[in-house]
Amino acid sequence: MAALLRDRAPVWVQTRCGLEPRALAALTVVLLLAAGLAGGYFWTGRPEPVRAPELVRAAAPMPAAPATKPEPGKAPVPGAGASGARVVVDIGGKVRRPGVLTLPAGSRVADALRAAGGAEPGADLTGVNRARVLFDGEQVLVGVPGMPAGGAGPGGAGTGGTGVPLSLNTATAEQLDGLPGVGPVLAQHIVDHRTEHGGFRSVGELREVNGIGERRFADLEPLVRP
Repeated sequence: MAALLRDRAPVWVQTRCGLEPRALAALTVVLLLAAGLAGGYFWTGRPEPVRAPELVRAAAPMPAAPATKPEPGKAPVPGAGASGARVVVDIGGKVRRPGVLTLPAGSRVADALRAAGGAEPGADLTGVNRARVLFDGEQVLVGVPGMPAGGAGPGGAGTGGTGVPLSLNTATAEQLDGLPGVGPVLAQHIVDHRTEHGGFRSVGELREVNGIGERRFADLEPLVRP
């Protein structure tokens, strides 16, 4: 009867009833170890969140250098850059403070007049080209009768006098026509060359004018200046 009941009982009951306490304890330890190993395997193989790399921030643009502001009441001088170049001019005639001035390269006749304190009251500025760019070493005479505005001093070549060379950059075609060996056509060539190249920077550039050879240049060289 007992054997029949044992055969009909569930397998786990049959196993439990048939095992000794020592064997059951060993089986329990084995099952616990297996459960621990299985738990550790699944723990190490679990998915972990991946952190995205930080974006590299764009470098901030460098602030632009502030533009240099002109002095109050003074227009900016064209051509006067950071090179610090200077021109030295002699301004005279009917100005408040005549004398030798040192100005930034690219300064104009208007800047020289302003630096000399302006023209005297009643000075005739008709024909003064205040927008003309100054050249180093030139002389600017304001309001002198019989002279080109901003040109050579009185008695200059081409005006019937002697002693002061005629300025190639300010003389009119009529004044250039008065030079020895220079007629109306050659005088106009000199004016055209001056206009095309922005003026004469040296007397030697007179050789580049059409119609002036070495012999004629040798005659004109002591009578003219830039």
